Parts: sequence; structure tokens; C-alpha cells
Amino acid sequence: MRASVREHEQPKYIGRKGYATQNIMAACDFNMCFTFIWAGWEVTAHDTIIFNEALRRPEVKFSIPTREKYYVIDAGYPNTRGYLAPYKGTDIRYHLPDFCHRRTAAIRAPRGY
Repeated sequence: MRASVREHEQPKYIGRKGYATQNIMAACDFNMCFTFIWAGWEVTAHDTIIFNEALRRPEVKFSIPTREKYYVIDAGYPNTRGYLAPYKGTDIRYHLPDFCHRRTAAIRAPRGY
């Protein structure tokens, strides 16, 4: 997302597109309603840094799941207690178009753990 920053701070906000952008961490519920948004991070900040800061700083009020619950998170975040990111193994197909490229239902069926 585009950002408006002071000229002396712009280098850390310049993204792939060549203009100032910001990294935004957002969470939503099963109704696709936002429950948390934290904007303003420079584009050079990795998702893991933002995630760990949200966990570390209670004043931002990032939701922490109860002991027996897990939140499904983006692959850019680390797997940790209460937060479950997709498995990043080889030959894993998560998207429906990946399954459609095969010819028979038996070949398209998920395999492995």
C-alpha cells in the first residue's frame, strides 16, 4: 500500500514498484471482517518481525488464541504455539488450479501428510 513519508525516511519504504509503500499486518475472522490492523511498517520489515512485535507488545492488542485454539496464518509468519502456517514442503498443492492440471481424480487426490 502506498505510503507518504518524509524524504529522509523514504529509502526504507521504497518497494519493488519504485515508490514508497508500507507493510500492513491484518487479521480477519471467518466472516471476513477485520479484527486487527497494524499499519505503518516500512516495506523492508519482514513479516516475522512485525508478527513477533505484535506478540511482544500488549498495547497493540493483537489477539492471542486460548491454549486449545490455533489461528491459521499466512506462510510469511512462523509456526508457533497458537499460530499455524501452511506446510512448506515440496510437491504440496494448496490451490484448486494445481489439482485441475492432472487428468484423473486418483492422481489429483492429495497425498502425504
